[in-house]
Amino acid sequence: MAPELLPPDRQPVIIAARRTPVCRTNGALRKLRAHELLAPVLRELVADPGMEPAAVTDVIIGNAVGGGGNVARLALLEAGLPVSVPGLTVDRQCGSGLDAIVLASGLVAAGGNPLFLAGGVESTSTAPLRAHRNDDGVPEFYRRAQFVPAGFGDPDMGVAAETVAQKFGVGRDRQDAFALCSHERAIAAAEAGHFDDEVVPLAVNNGTVAADDGPRRGLTAAVMARFPAAFVDGGTVTAGNSCFDADAASAVVITSLKRARELGAPDGLLVLGTGTAGVEPEVLGIGAATAARNVLAASGVTADDLDLVEFNEAFASQTLACLDELGIDPGRVNLDGGALALGHAYGASGAVLVTRLLAQARRKGIPGGLALAMISIAGGMGTAALLQYERF
Repeated sequence: MAPELLPPDRQPVIIAARRTPVCRTNGALRKLRAHELLAPVLRELVADPGMEPAAVTDVIIGNAVGGGGNVARLALLEAGLPVSVPGLTVDRQCGSGLDAIVLASGLVAAGGNPLFLAGGVESTSTAPLRAHRNDDGVPEFYRRAQFVPAGFGDPDMGVAAETVAQKFGVGRDRQDAFALCSHERAIAAAEAGHFDDEVVPLAVNNGTVAADDGPRRGLTAAVMARFPAAFVDGGTVTAGNSCFDADAASAVVITSLKRARELGAPDGLLVLGTGTAGVEPEVLGIGAATAARNVLAASGVTADDLDLVEFNEAFASQTLACLDELGIDPGRVNLDGGALALGHAYGASGAVLVTRLLAQARRKGIPGGLALAMISIAGGMGTAALLQYERF
């Protein structure tokens, strides 16, 4: 049984969602900076019938490895929104895109019938080089930011994925099979046109990019088995059952149920509950399970009640460990493939999950259907959002 809704002028609902193609780092989108990825998505969202660009209350965007300077404001102006519209950029690393949507939903629930564009963007291809300034002023470049104090271990993502695999008993065969399924599902979904309505084509120097470039044809169990351990000698986490870095942007329109009806929106995803949880940084990949468990319990919903589940597949090991902890059959998750096939665009990935859920819910067309978006986050955290599809 889903929780009781808020009054219509405070009940958050997602009424539109779009994303760019998700493309490998230094691939088809390598020359587009973050705001150039995001602006076409925002432009497409406000082009929907009934939307007035000047009526947008705020644009809230997640970004993890960008150059600062408030990419939300930069992108909304690039998209042609009026200067009266403000922008806010948030950073919860991999969870940034989903957390931007969560933040917007909380602001809707506070009242006032606002209208937000919320989501995330990452251009890993153009991310700036980063450096600490030594005592003598000479820069010391570093690969990634520090997520937790050294006393907590601050593990690299791949090492943490291996720790999760060992601690939660997720073997190599399961990881490989899950990753292979992700590619097969993504290829089948693309061929069936499941991504067509949600993807905003992007203009590049040599033409237009209109499709994801990650899913690999020709993968087999035998091919997957040939990948060596990537992070820990003798380990089970490989390049084949891990995601790859990607460039992408994704955003949604989120407002109150009352305002959605006034705009003439036919349907959408009601936001029933959200939450973020912290876990031990050494097993950071399990964060999504803790967050999801808390959200489901607070909402009086069980895993068996869920119709759709989207989980960011950073690594097969952590995805399977989280699903095992929640009692969710992996076959019910990421029906059109996930990040193992499509790629992980850090700050955008959480918003891509929600975009996928809206498309899937509309395709199923079952009012009252419950959906869960969840993502594990660097530093030992996870964010989850419980949604419900309804026609208005």
